[in-house]
Amino acid sequence: MSLEKLDAICTAKVGVIKELGVQKASERVIIRISVPDWVKNGRLPDADEDKTPGPRYFLAADNDAYLLMNSNSYLGLSVHPAVMAAEEKGVKDFGTGPGAVRFISGTYAPHVELEKRLAAFHEREAAMIFSAAYAAVMGVLPPLIDENTLVISDQLNHNSIINAIRLSRPAEKAIYRHLDMVELERVFDSYAAGRQRGLSVIKRVLVVTDGIFSMRGDYAPLNEIDKICRNYERHFEEGIITVVDDSHGVGAFGATGRGTEEHTQCKADILVATLGKAIGVNGGYVVASSAVVDYLRETSPFYIYSNPITPSEALAGIKSLEILESQAGHQRLQKLRALTSRFETGVRALGFETIPGEHPVTPLVVRDSHKTVQLINYLYNNKILATGLSYPVVPQGDEEIRFQVNANHTTNDIDHTLGILNRFN
Repeated sequence: MSLEKLDAICTAKVGVIKELGVQKASERVIIRISVPDWVKNGRLPDADEDKTPGPRYFLAADNDAYLLMNSNSYLGLSVHPAVMAAEEKGVKDFGTGPGAVRFISGTYAPHVELEKRLAAFHEREAAMIFSAAYAAVMGVLPPLIDENTLVISDQLNHNSIINAIRLSRPAEKAIYRHLDMVELERVFDSYAAGRQRGLSVIKRVLVVTDGIFSMRGDYAPLNEIDKICRNYERHFEEGIITVVDDSHGVGAFGATGRGTEEHTQCKADILVATLGKAIGVNGGYVVASSAVVDYLRETSPFYIYSNPITPSEALAGIKSLEILESQAGHQRLQKLRALTSRFETGVRALGFETIPGEHPVTPLVVRDSHKTVQLINYLYNNKILATGLSYPVVPQGDEEIRFQVNANHTTNDIDHTLGILNRFN
């Protein structure tokens, strides 16, 4: 046996991707981090420190210092000393890994405690941890979708949602234009009329959306979605269920970091989120009613057949939640909003197009693949790491540079980045 023929096929396919200019950027290998004393002490910078650079990341390519403007660790908790100490203690107490899936011998006390904390944080009856947010989406949707289910999905939903729907094979699938509530209502009109005529097998509807859309930083109007769903629920005997993946929202959006639900003052029926972004650790989770979570523990293959996060990661997640719910956490959120506003205002003042919003994802819309690559290379050459997004990650014509603001950034970092952009412009 040999991989010779398959190697040739794979090489040819990668060649096509490169010819189209849609290959992923080469991976930047971080070899160490340098953080100021105020980060080491777990606090925000004072007025003088805010005029100096924040953390810098050294790359294997040249062993030089880079400003990270594309991290999902929005609150900077991944380098918080209390969070790191909690994980270190977890390793000493429980070892480096769970050693098994949950139902065999992989459930440790920190897993159970973290699930309790997550349920309380989101004001739900129960929570359930997955190895990652992608695994959570893939593990939650298929068990809830059967041959009598209609799935309605926003056009710009995350790849995990798209693949989970494909895996589920629902009776019907409908896609509405991004954030277009008129079209969402039109979809319901169509299927409700079908039910009235007795022409449809649809009994249950799942409306699935991102909370924060990760490429744009805009958010789903959950209150409007909920109102539409309530208007049509009587047409479907098993009801309409809203499922929201707010992985980029939780910890970074809303007055106390409870995400899109808090911002819109409306709860989804089922919420999926992550520990791997603003919480600064690793893993994904779902919160819902006890009945739904009990059902998912029995039916979700991504939970049943996959190891959980480590006990030490669970302890770190607990500590991050404690910080987020404290006054110190609220101060980080306030700083994050202030820095985001400063950066967004500066980007617009330089004549660049952006998508306004409070979320720390600030896209610089380029609308041209070649110029996107040029700008990313220019930023890299000036020791700034940002993310260039081209087709097929985003639709053609929506090419952009995604900047992500971080509570460990300083005003100096923001102004430095704007100065670099100004020289390109």
